[in-house]
This record gives sequence, structure tokens and C-alpha cells, in this order.
Amino acid sequence: MVVCWGPVLRVLVLQAAWALGGGQVRYSVPEEAKAGTVVGRLAQDLGLEAGEAEARRLRLVAQGRRASVEVSGASGALVVSSRLDREELCGKSAPCALRLEVLVERPLRVFHVELEVTDINDNAPLFPAARKNLSIAEFTTLPGSRFPLEGASDADVGANAQLSYTLSPSEHFSLDLHRSEGYRESLFLVLSKALDRETMPVHRLVVTASDGGRPPLTGTVELVISVLDANDNAPQFNQSVYKVQLQESAAEGTLVARVNATDPDEGSNGEVLFIASNAFPVKGLNLFILNPKTGEIRLTGALDFEDVRSYEMQIEATDKGTPPLSGHCKVVVEVLDVNDNAPEVWVTSLSVPVPEDAAAGTVVALLSVSDRDSGANGRVRCAVWPASPFGLVATFAGSYSLVLREALDRERVSEYEVEVRAEDGGSPPLRASRGVRVPVSDVNDNAPSFAQAVYTVLARENNAAGAELARLWARDPDEAGNGRVSYSVAEGVIGGASSGVARRPASSYVSVDAESGRLWALQPLDYEELQVLQFEVRAVDAGEPPLCGNATVQLFVVDENDNAPALLPLAGGGAGVGAAGEAASGPVSGALWAWAAWGAPAGQVVAKIRAVDADSGYNAWLRYELWEPRGKGPFRVGLYSGEVSTARALEEADGPRQRLVIVVRDHGEPARSATATLSVSLVEGAEAALAAAGSSSSSSSPGAGAGLRPAEGGAAAAAAATNVWLVVAICAVSSLFLLAVVLYGASRWAPRAAVLSGPGPATLVCASEVGSWSYSQRQSRSLCVADGAGKSDLMVFSPNFPPPPPGPAAKETQPEPPALLDTVSGPPFLAPSSPLLPLPTPLGPTPPCRPRPGQALVGAGLGPRGRAGGGCLAGA
Repeated sequence: MVVCWGPVLRVLVLQAAWALGGGQVRYSVPEEAKAGTVVGRLAQDLGLEAGEAEARRLRLVAQGRRASVEVSGASGALVVSSRLDREELCGKSAPCALRLEVLVERPLRVFHVELEVTDINDNAPLFPAARKNLSIAEFTTLPGSRFPLEGASDADVGANAQLSYTLSPSEHFSLDLHRSEGYRESLFLVLSKALDRETMPVHRLVVTASDGGRPPLTGTVELVISVLDANDNAPQFNQSVYKVQLQESAAEGTLVARVNATDPDEGSNGEVLFIASNAFPVKGLNLFILNPKTGEIRLTGALDFEDVRSYEMQIEATDKGTPPLSGHCKVVVEVLDVNDNAPEVWVTSLSVPVPEDAAAGTVVALLSVSDRDSGANGRVRCAVWPASPFGLVATFAGSYSLVLREALDRERVSEYEVEVRAEDGGSPPLRASRGVRVPVSDVNDNAPSFAQAVYTVLARENNAAGAELARLWARDPDEAGNGRVSYSVAEGVIGGASSGVARRPASSYVSVDAESGRLWALQPLDYEELQVLQFEVRAVDAGEPPLCGNATVQLFVVDENDNAPALLPLAGGGAGVGAAGEAASGPVSGALWAWAAWGAPAGQVVAKIRAVDADSGYNAWLRYELWEPRGKGPFRVGLYSGEVSTARALEEADGPRQRLVIVVRDHGEPARSATATLSVSLVEGAEAALAAAGSSSSSSSPGAGAGLRPAEGGAAAAAAATNVWLVVAICAVSSLFLLAVVLYGASRWAPRAAVLSGPGPATLVCASEVGSWSYSQRQSRSLCVADGAGKSDLMVFSPNFPPPPPGPAAKETQPEPPALLDTVSGPPFLAPSSPLLPLPTPLGPTPPCRPRPGQALVGAGLGPRGRAGGGCLAGA
């Protein structure tokens, strides 16, 4: 007979494929296996060829519980991925089998894999308490009496959880272990010999529990047994074990069970009280309450099947005898499962904060969603709210990615509160949500900016060092270091050769607080040294890279009246004008000499007081007042020119000498002043002319006195009439020599200051601080040229006549040595050798830099600090 093997082989292949697709693959792995341990060749066991596992994407499907295993993509083997703890996965259930689903594609197939986690001996026996107290009556407790003990518990299963007990050596007690199928073993302490309290009132024993592992692990409990006297009948329960089933949705107050115990004794020895001595797990003592009189057990908390599936309680019935006797029973409560679990959402990874320049599609968080229920109640749908600017992307079963879908702007929204909502497929459905806080981190994209590009600051001179001048503020909308602004003064140089001020950096005058932007003065400012200070303030943030902004500060120094008028210093050895300043009170005087001829008409200029003030404007506008003598004296002082002239014709009755005290004041607030003392000697006209010529010659000679001293005047007056023409000739020759030297020096070192004086019409040239000029006619010609705008200086020429012969009047009015010539900024001056003649009437007072005519001297002085003064240049 011919057999056709082709159809038979096809049937066998189909049957094998059906068995493989609908059958189940089983593996076994011990708990605590290391990560990477190969559990089994899954791809080979499923009939896949080499390389086909990766091509068809062989993978596991999570079912809400962490499997701790994974499929190796290259080999298709099932390997351990994380720690396996059988007690955590299955508790006391045995065997511990994990049901896994395996997917392959092209075509899509589902396979069921069962992974059994086998137990190892990694848990030692544990007693509920380290110490147990017992009370046993003497004599009435007969040998063979049994006392239940709380057995130890072992989290392992199988042989590793099989416990054996040993008791420390004792002639009165032994242990009895009772095992029954379906229940935990019961441990009893058996009395072997009657107790005698008088012999030993307390027995201390140690019970050791050993499991069946290799090597075995042990746990101990100490028994403290007190020997008492009294009652000989213990309460007895009607059954040793009460078993109850209770749904996990049971309400609080539900009656769980009622235990009953009887005592054959009478009276108080027969009255029984119930006590829950212990429970397993221990939290069962808080879930159930026992009525001590009726024995009713009621529920006081919520049950959870997924947490604990059963509870065991030890109930003790104690009578009221002396000593009390007790009986024991066990109550086992089995919890029944219901659909009461809502979906759970976990954030497994969170990448925050998110930079504001993050691109769309950036993963912000990884989420895991599961439901402890099964079937339709365990299928979960997820959504995110609000839908913008984030969205959910499913990666695989139970896992989602929270991704960015739109651009972010931290300056507009700095933080988002995202809610992930999950809903299962139960009826009614249960829902859960998880909030995710997503802060947006800043990017340094904004530079600091000042409110103004240019700040104008006014500061009075002589301000205190450290005074606050202004406050600058720059805004940066960024946050933290990107928005934290620090201020600094940009380095720059103030002054130079053209300004006459030494080159100094701006940071030597002012400083800016790096945090607050307050502008401080590092030193007192001096208007006479610096009028305008312009510099830049830079604001830099702390970002990476840092951004900066600049602002220009123009600091104008406002002048204060801090300089008193100063009489010009002297040149030569004679006593003269003391250069000193003062406040409104306490002047410092200076002294000078001049000569005037008797009979001089009114308005003739005798001398000119010259002073300078380092301030500017009204603070430097000087006025001259005659302080002494008061009233109608023979002399007067020009209010703004400082010219001392005769108020009327001089007479012999005016005396040989007049002492004038002249006060020079500025227009500041408060006004400052200086004083000068002018002694005017009244002599004959010829003597006055000779004295003026002699003063001019002596002022041109080095080391000569500024005028004639009174001590020398007695002998000179006697020979004045015979020698006058000889003196005039000598002065003329000296003047011509000096004139030649001055002209040579002027042509060689021009434009240095020079003065030419000689007979003829006079021209007055006056320069003020603002550059104004005025002219007047003189009987002699004067030219004054200086390096800069000068201030009013004082130069006095006296007639080159000897003083009057000594006499009583002369001795009484003998003056201090006069000062006739002041310092000039230029070559020496040539004074005319002829006597000075009366000058025309003055033009009248002018603003601060317009002198009155009739001045006998011309000079350009230097003000304080070696700079040209800001007053007038005058000549006669």
C-alpha cells in the first residue's frame, strides 16, 4: 500500500504552529538574580530563526506590573533587567508566576509566557515581639498543660518557610508544634513538671525558630514566665479557628465574626474577657475591634485586596480568677476582591526647566500609566490639559512622552502647570490625574538699557567725599544672573595739556555702586580746577555671554563762593600789600605806601588797589569800599576799579599822612573780603614828582626797596633842591637802558607779557573773563599783553622825591616800609621818568572787568594756582 506523506507533513506542521501560537512557554528564575541573567532562549523556543527576532521586533508587553525582565533585541533571549524580589511580587503566594505577553510583527502574533520566580532563603524567621510574658498558676496547673505561643513568620515560601522551634534547656517546659493543612502551624509551650513559685518565681526561656533553608536562618523570642497562684480552669473556645470571608468594599462597622468561650468555674473565675493579643499583619489590630464582653469583631478601617489578602488574629479569653486563666483561638479573615482601583499616573522622568529656545518636539517628561484592576477596568486612556503648548505621544503600552509642540517665551509665560488625565474602561469609569510643573528657564537675549542715553548731573563744588550725586538705573527683563546688572565707570581720561589740568582718569573723581547704580563723589570737586566732567557708565548683566549697555553722564560743577579776594603778591624786598583773604568777618590786612602832592585837584588818582578772586561770575566780581576813615575824607575809592583818588583838593590842614583802610568784597553768598591799608604821605609837588621817578628807577633795580624808607628820608630832603636834576638825569638814562632790554625781550620771546611806557596819549586795554574790552585816554601810553585772561593786579609807583626832613610830625607819622611794585607775568616794566600829570575824568563804573581811569600802574598778575586771573588789566 502506498502512503502519501505530503498531506501528512502539512497537517503536522499546522498542528505544531497552532500549538506554538496558542500554547504557553514557561521559564523559571530564582529571585535576586543579577541583571543580565539569561532566563531562556525565547526566540528559539517560539520557533523563530536566527536574526528573525530583531527583524520582527520581538518584545514584551507590560501589563501594569513591573516585570523586571526584558527581551534582548539581538539574541532574542529573555534576560533579567532589574532586581527580582519574590516576596515583593507575590508575597506568600506559591508558586510565584508572572504572566507575560510577547509580540512579534510581520505578521502580528501574541504569545503567552509564564515566568516562575523561585524562592531563595533570604528572609530570617521573625517573631511578633522580642519578649513574651506568661503567667502560670502553681499546682493548679497540671503537667501537660499547653500555653499557645505566637509563632514566628518567614516571608519565604516552601522549605525556606518551614520553621522548627527549639527551647532553651528547662526541666519544667517543652515545646509542641502542631501543623495542619490550610492553616498556620500552632506553637504551644507545654508544662512538663508542676511549678513551685517558692522555689522559682520566674522562669526565663528562649525560643529559637529555624527555617528549612540551606544554610538555615534563625530568630528568637524571650519568654518570661511568672508563677502565680489561683484558678485551675481556663476558658475554652467552642472552636480553635474561626474563618471569615469579607469583601474589600465592606463598610466600617461591619460585623466580621463573634467568638465564644466558656469557663466551667463559678463566680469571677468563670467571667471571661476577650482580648486580641496579636495580628498578622500587625496593622490588622487597627482594622478590627473586639468587644471584650461579647466577643464581637467589627471592621474599623478600609480593606484593600491588592494590599493584604488575608488577616490572622489571635484571640485570648481570660477569666477573672486569681490568678486568671486564659484560652486562645485564631480568627482568619479572607478579603474578597472588587473593582475599586483608579488608574495611576507616575512621572518617571522630568527634564525641567525647559529653555525658552527649545525646539518643537523636545521631550519634557516620561509618564507611566497603569491600573491594578484587570480586563476592561484596567484599560486606560490618557490626555493632557491644556492642549497647548504641550502634547502626549504614546511610546508603548502604558508609557507616554510629554513633548513640546510650540515655541516658548519666558518673558511672556515663565511657568506652566500641565495636568495629565487618565480614565479606565470600567462602568462607571474611574479617573486619575497627575500635575506636572514645567518652569521655563531664561536665555540671555536682552541687554541692559538705561532710561536715558545722556544724564545731566549738577554738583556743587566742595562737596563732601562720598556724597551721592545721582542714581542710574538700567533695566534687563531677563531673570537671575541674566537680569542682574552691575554698573561701572568706563575708563576715560579727563584734562590734558590743552586744558591746563593734569590728565586723570574719570574713576579718580567719581565712582558708581556696582549693584545700586548710585553715583558717588570720591573727592571734593573744585570748580576752579574742573568745570565739566563727562564720562560713560556701563551696565553689564551676568549672563553668558554678558550683554552691556552704556549711558553718558555730564557732570557740571556749580561754583561756590569759596575763595576770598586776594591782594596780589609782592616782588622785591619792601613791605607792601599782604596778600590774604578772609570770610565775612576777620579780615587780614595788607599795607602799602603812596605819595600825594599838596594842592592836588579833586579826582587825581593816587594809587590803585588790585585784587583777584579765583571764583567766577558774581563770586569773582569785586567791589572796593573805603572802610577808614569814615565820613568826608580827602580820598575816595572807585567802587569797581579800586582806584584811590582825591575827593577834593588836598590842603596842609589834612596833615602829613593819611591812613586809608580799603575793604575788597566779592558778590558771593556769603560775601568774602580782604583788606588793604594804604598810607598816603602828603608832600610838595616837586617832591612828589621826584619820588615817583625814584620809585620807577628803584623798582627796576634788583634788590632795591619798593619805596623810600622813613629812616633814610632826613638827609635826602636837605639835598633835594641841588640834586633834583642829577637824579632826573640818572633815572632817564636808566629808563632808556631798561626800555631797550624790554624791547629786545619782547621781540625775542613774544607773545610773553611786556609793557611799554612813555609820554604821549594813553590807551587803556582791559580784558575780563568773558573777553570784553574797553578803552580810555591817558596822558601816558601803556600796553599790557598776557598769556591768558588776567585778573586785576596792584602796582603802585610813588614819586621819586625824598621824604620830608625828620621832625616831630614826621616821627609821629613814620609809616611801615612801603611796597611799591607787585609781581607781573612778563618782563620788567619801564616807568616814565617824568612826574605824573593829572589824568582826565573817569568814565564811570562798569561791570566787573571795566576799570576806572587814572591808575598809576599797569600790571598783569597771576591768580592762585599759577593761572592767569579772571580780573582786569589796566594801565595809566
